[in-house]
Amino acid sequence: MEWIGRLNQALDYIEDNLDGEIDFEKIAQIACCSFFHFQRMFSYIAGIPLSEYIRRRRMTAAAFDLQTSDIKIIDLALKYGYDSPTSFNRAFQTLHGTAPSTARTEGTPLKAFPRIRISVSIKGETEMEYRIEKKEAFRIVGVKESMDVNLEENFAKIPQLWQQVAQDGSLMRLVEMMDQPPFSILGVSTCMNGEKMDYYIAAATNSPAPEGMCETIVPAGIWAIFECVGPLPHTMQDMQRRIITEWLPTSGYEYADAPDVEIYTNGDQQAADYRSEVWLPVVKKMQNQNI
Repeated sequence: MEWIGRLNQALDYIEDNLDGEIDFEKIAQIACCSFFHFQRMFSYIAGIPLSEYIRRRRMTAAAFDLQTSDIKIIDLALKYGYDSPTSFNRAFQTLHGTAPSTARTEGTPLKAFPRIRISVSIKGETEMEYRIEKKEAFRIVGVKESMDVNLEENFAKIPQLWQQVAQDGSLMRLVEMMDQPPFSILGVSTCMNGEKMDYYIAAATNSPAPEGMCETIVPAGIWAIFECVGPLPHTMQDMQRRIITEWLPTSGYEYADAPDVEIYTNGDQQAADYRSEVWLPVVKKMQNQNI
């Protein structure tokens, strides 16, 4: 599982730079994937956003510094990447439940959040049907919303966006514009930068983008396509987790630097037999890479 080794190397880099600048591009280079996809994989596997993990690790190290040195709080704030003692105090108190000024007092209870080392246990309890397909590039038009790359927040926000699009009539407009494969309503996640993503509710079309809608190109590539059967959003969200934690580690493929695509068919999305798809962009795993 070479990619697990690379993820851990990227976490080693983060650990070595808790008291300095963490270069997101460096993380992507070490992990051999985009920082956008690194964050998504980390969130699926670890169960918390990467940004929150870094904050917890920094506040753990800051507590150790307070108890073992006489460093000033203003200097400690700068050391761990905070522009002001106020923002540092807020972050410290959120984790530890006490202010940095009291952390040096003997007997003050503090919390330690250990360094994560990623390992994946393949359960294989439930089968996963998939197929590998090569797709040509296609243009999409739709409603776009920019979001932080925060898995749990996005799991809440994206269904709300779908509800809004259905209520304001945008969804029917997309159905009418649909004139290119894949002939379905799409959910497409694209990376803006290391910390932001754009999520589109869209259709593949050659029609011009109406006012209030945006367009982008989903590039040509290879996709691992997984069918989901069951009510949304939980069935699809569970499948997305399983793809990263169960299928990808032993598949012979790695996450490609391309958008994630969701396929939504006609029908009652709350029905037990509702069918949707997750398209994971993949490349064949690099061989003989030192990790």
